[in-house]
Amino acid sequence: MALTKNQRRTRIKNRIRKVVSGTEARPRLTVFRSNKEIYAQVVDDVNGKTISAASSRDKDISSAKGNKSEIANLVGKAVAEKALKAGVETIAFDRGGYLYHGRVKSLAEGAREAGLKF
Repeated sequence: MALTKNQRRTRIKNRIRKVVSGTEARPRLTVFRSNKEIYAQVVDDVNGKTISAASSRDKDISSAKGNKSEIANLVGKAVAEKALKAGVETIAFDRGGYLYHGRVKSLAEGAREAGLKF
């Protein structure tokens, strides 16, 4: 029987997570995308802590106008600014099983524009 869309994404996500891990020096920028919203976190997996987070539900971002890709770009910039304030400059990007295209790509480009290095 064929896999559902979520089962397929979970398999890909687990395959990625075997390789990509966040340390204190180079934490992991992880992305979750729902139909309406997009969420991003910078995570230190060794200590099990979230260093910074941003989403399209944040007050300053949710009031912005634009399509979902433009909002994702703003989320990328916001999470990058918070990470830079916390002292993080380089990250490992975890696309969360999604294709690197559309909103996920837009979020990554926004984070790069704001100063994070992948």
